[in-house]
Amino acid sequence: MQATAAANSVFAANRAAGRIALEVQCDAGRTRRRHVYEDGPLRVRFPNTDGAALEAVTVNTAGGMTGGDRHHLDLHVGAEAKLTITTAAAEKIYRSLGPDAEIDIKLRVDPGGTLSWLPQETIVFDRARLKRGIEADLADGASLLMAEAIVFGRSAMGETVEQGALTDRWRVRRGGQLMFAETVRLDGAVARKLAEPAVAAAGAAIASVLLVPADAAEIGAKVEAVRAQSFCGEVGISAWNGLAVARLCAKDGASLRRDLAAVLSALGAAVPRLWSQ
Repeated sequence: MQATAAANSVFAANRAAGRIALEVQCDAGRTRRRHVYEDGPLRVRFPNTDGAALEAVTVNTAGGMTGGDRHHLDLHVGAEAKLTITTAAAEKIYRSLGPDAEIDIKLRVDPGGTLSWLPQETIVFDRARLKRGIEADLADGASLLMAEAIVFGRSAMGETVEQGALTDRWRVRRGGQLMFAETVRLDGAVARKLAEPAVAAAGAAIASVLLVPADAAEIGAKVEAVRAQSFCGEVGISAWNGLAVARLCAKDGASLRRDLAAVLSALGAAVPRLWSQ
């Protein structure tokens, strides 16, 4: 037992722990960085600082995550500030020997602020284990657009995810009141479950898009704009209680990305330039 405990201690010591804390504020009509903190393998870069809005790009210098790795991201968008955040590449979740890879995301948007959370895909490999939690706290008058895509294996490489575990928990509050809550969980025989008609009908790529505008009157026209698009896979969108949610399912990551870009464009969002590079 002592040998096992020692091995577990060595394993834990070699896991990656990264953190980004970013706060932006509006200054004379332009969004500027107020506070930036980086730790471990996580970095954040700012390729476009000329416009009124600010674009941020997160980088995982470790090249991916595996069991026992932990990432924490804390974003604060000040009053009237506008921030779009994406990733330099798709995040890769590799096979785990037992523990989950954990991603903890905290988003806060002050009155009049706008946050577009638009990372590239998360690619989950066979026998990977991922536990992700996203908590968003919006003030009255704040806006949030959030898109997350998950690809189970790289179809072009002939990969499938036969076994694995995914827990994806979202909680969104407006003025301290819970307005959106969901948890997606896949565990065990992932490929078999995705093949079920009521799950993904053999699709290998899924995504969710959440829109919470400052003015709920905007939602109707945006929902109709999404429904007017043509898609490679299956896309549906619903609106209620001042928010809209789109669900996407496709046969592979490339098809999902095309559909996701079409949804974001219909919602009036600019797709990050890194998506096409």
